[in-house]
Amino acid sequence: MKRIAIFPGSFDPFTNGHFDVVQRGAALFDELIIAIGNNSTKQRYMPVEKMLEIITALFQSDTRIKVQAYTGLTANFAQEVGARFLLRGLRNTTDFEYENTIAQANRHVNPGLETVFLITSPPLAAISSSIIREIHRYGGNVDAFIPFRI
Repeated sequence: MKRIAIFPGSFDPFTNGHFDVVQRGAALFDELIIAIGNNSTKQRYMPVEKMLEIITALFQSDTRIKVQAYTGLTANFAQEVGARFLLRGLRNTTDFEYENTIAQANRHVNPGLETVFLITSPPLAAISSSIIREIHRYGGNVDAFIPFRI
C-alpha cells in the first residue's frame, strides 16, 4: 500500500523550516502532499494562490511531492486524497502541546490517520511565519528565512 502523507499548514509564508520538514519527510513516504489550508482564525498575508505557485516551483523536480490547496478539516482532506499520515514539524515544547491536541482531534475525525512529528533542525527552530511576516511588513529583509524571494 502506498504511504501517502500530507503536510498541512497555512504556509503564510512557506519558511526554510517548512522546506526542511518537507525534504526530510519526503524520504519517509512514497508521496507527500503539501496541503495549503485556510486557517479561519488568521487573515492571510500572502494569497493562497501565490503560495501554491511558489511552493510548486520549489519542488517541481521531485515527483513524490505535490502541492494542493484545500478548505475544511485537515482530517477530511487526508481521507479525500488517501493519506494515512499527517506530517508536522515541532520547534519546541509549546508546538508539541498544540500539535498533540490537534493530532488527537484529527484521530477522532479520521481514526485511520497517524500524525508523524519531525523535530525541526536546530538552526531553523527559531523561524516562524509570524515573525517573518512582521519583519517583512516593516521593510526588513527576510531572505535568510524563506527559500524564495518576496
